[in-house]
Amino acid sequence: MSPTFASLSIYNYRVYAAGAIVSNIGTWMGRVAQDWLVLTELTNHDSTALGIVTGLQFAPVVLLAPLAGTFADRFDKRKLLAVSQSALALTAAVLAVLVLTDTAQLWHVYVLALLQGVATALDNPTRQAFVSEMVPPDKLTNAVGLNSASFNGARLIGPAVAGLLIAAVGTGPTLVINAFSFVAVLFALSAMHGSELSRPPRGKGRGGVREGLAYVRGRSDIKLLLFVVFMLGTFGMNFQITIALMSTTVFHRGASEYGLLGSVMAIGSLSAALLSARRARPRLRVLFGALIGFTIFSAAAALAPTFWFFGLMLIPTGLFALTVVTTANSAVQLSVSPGMRGRVMALYMAIFMGGTPLGAPMIGWIGDVFGARWTILVGSLAVGFAAAAAILYVMRTDRLTVTLERHPWHLEVVSADQAAQTITPEQVR
Repeated sequence: MSPTFASLSIYNYRVYAAGAIVSNIGTWMGRVAQDWLVLTELTNHDSTALGIVTGLQFAPVVLLAPLAGTFADRFDKRKLLAVSQSALALTAAVLAVLVLTDTAQLWHVYVLALLQGVATALDNPTRQAFVSEMVPPDKLTNAVGLNSASFNGARLIGPAVAGLLIAAVGTGPTLVINAFSFVAVLFALSAMHGSELSRPPRGKGRGGVREGLAYVRGRSDIKLLLFVVFMLGTFGMNFQITIALMSTTVFHRGASEYGLLGSVMAIGSLSAALLSARRARPRLRVLFGALIGFTIFSAAAALAPTFWFFGLMLIPTGLFALTVVTTANSAVQLSVSPGMRGRVMALYMAIFMGGTPLGAPMIGWIGDVFGARWTILVGSLAVGFAAAAAILYVMRTDRLTVTLERHPWHLEVVSADQAAQTITPEQVR
């Protein structure tokens, strides 16, 4: 089997991945339908309302992260996922019924977004930590990359299909498909071989939350990664808002073109996920290079003169954004002890996704006041600052100097505490 798909040789992961791709496609269809519902049917292109909906979906991820992480470490993750996925299916079904019966109001979307956020707060750390139970440590980086490939492969399909369905039959039927897509994950969880899962010792005692926070406080490497993903998630990856605003208010396009933009961006994201799956281990230089690449191409997208140039710039933007996410995710999971993984990943997802309640309303307000282009430019500037700060921090704390040598071409990294390490061009790649 190709190294890119090595984790699919394991039965439990193969079953899980099959269910996840179906559910992910439905999820992306649901996101596009919900955004289109808020922007064009319930409001007159009110970006602030869309920002509030997005914020409500992610606020519980921050508020409930410590508790959710403790649950993930203490209870059976497969059962927890069945509960969270059932809750997500129920909220999706309620929204679909409201739209189909023509009774949906904006406050309905707000309430359901908040309930989805509560379910997601439990689902995210559990799902992230569950990967390490399905695959051995030597395949963890590959499995994380394939999970991202599944999510972004669905992103390639889901928005385009949603745009066509919305234009043809409306938002209601599109939301129905999203509700039914969760059945695939529930079936996959029930079909797994429980005896083949590698369950770590379960956390006990009332100090579970405090232990998780104390563990992260003592790890400067994890804190650096959390800072990077916070800046990217809060200011840079508000594509749910920025693409919708650019499509409707700058380029004046309809639902089909809006859905197409999401799929175009997924080309870059899917490429990044597959490349990450091939890497043996995560590397800081890959992370920093991706942060710089995101800064450059997202700024170019913000300044795009035409709709098609904007779509073209979304490809490398998605590639570099997803490279940062998968590299940081793998680095955190591989560096923590198994008994702490649920709590640490809960904090990771809270920092990454939970910044959205802060960033999304602010980005929506910026779109209303300064225009859609500034919603992307603000993210470019913030991520560029994060990249510079992280690189300077690593160079100062590790006392590194980096020089480019010739004959043959290579990077020479010298630390005050370690001997020089020679990095060949093959290693750099």
